[in-house]
Amino acid sequence: MAESSESDREDTDGRDRATDRDRALVDRAIELAAEAVDEGNTPFGALLTVDGEVVAEARNETRTESDVAAHPELTLARRAARELDADERARCAMYASTEPCPMCATAVHYAGLGRVVFGVAGETLNDLTGDVVSIPCEEVIRRAGGETVVDGPVATEAAMALHESFYGDGPAGEP
Repeated sequence: MAESSESDREDTDGRDRATDRDRALVDRAIELAAEAVDEGNTPFGALLTVDGEVVAEARNETRTESDVAAHPELTLARRAARELDADERARCAMYASTEPCPMCATAVHYAGLGRVVFGVAGETLNDLTGDVVSIPCEEVIRRAGGETVVDGPVATEAAMALHESFYGDGPAGEP
C-alpha cells in the first residue's frame, strides 16, 4: 500500500464519512483547545458523545496539572471506561481537535470506543512542532486488533490556525 500524505488522507475515507454534525463537534473540540490555551495549557480539546449526545468534554491540562498524561482524549477514554457499560462505549464517538497520539489511541482502543473523529492529523502538527509521535491513531488501533472507526482529518485549517497561533512558525513546546 502506498503512503498517502495528510492532504490525500483528508480527501479520502475519513473526510468522506464525516458529516456536518461531525464537523460541528470537531469545531467544538477546537474551541475546547482554545480554552485550554486560555487556562495555560497546550491547544488540545476533545468531547465524547453517546448516541450523538455530548456526555463529556475535556481540555488539555498537561501544564497546569504538571501531568504529561493529562491529554483530553486520555481523560475521556478513562472516564468512558469507568462510567459507561461496554454497549454504551461501543456507541461512543470521540471528537478531538487533533488526531489522538499513540497513548490516547491505545486508551481509546482499551475503552472500546466506537469511533474517533479528529480535526488535524498528528503528522501535520509534527510539521509545525517537530515533536509529535506521528503514528496515526488508525494504525495504533488496527495493530491492537481494535474495531474503532477513525475519521479525519476534517478541519485541518481551523485546527492548524490555533496550533500556529500557539506554537508560532517552528518547533516549540510539547503537544
